[in-house]
Amino acid sequence: MEHDPLERLRALCLALPETTERLSHGEPTWFVRGKNVFVMYDNYHHDSDRLGFWCAAPPGAQEILLDADPERFFRPPYVGHRGWLGVRLDVAVDWDEVAMLVQDAYRTVAPKRLVAELDARPSATAD
Repeated sequence: MEHDPLERLRALCLALPETTERLSHGEPTWFVRGKNVFVMYDNYHHDSDRLGFWCAAPPGAQEILLDADPERFFRPPYVGHRGWLGVRLDVAVDWDEVAMLVQDAYRTVAPKRLVAELDARPSATAD
């Protein structure tokens, strides 16, 4: 049985230093130190046609990923003009890639000390 995408996304986000979750605009949203949003769930938000999430992205990443795979990635409303990336979860999902995108989003908004703390951890994907 397929895992609930919200629970998988939640686990990835909450594993990062000083991350909290609360509802924002009716959707589960993850914050660094309770104030800087880095990921927001998109459960057919405002009657959209997709299940996914929106995340902060490093400069240029949005365009590269949109060009590479427009079936999986999209420009989210409201924050897309700031370079945020939309990621679909209602298609085949590469959870290792999602984990990297979530960490990149975190790195984009987190203070340097927390990024250093994250980078000092052993790699979660190294097996």
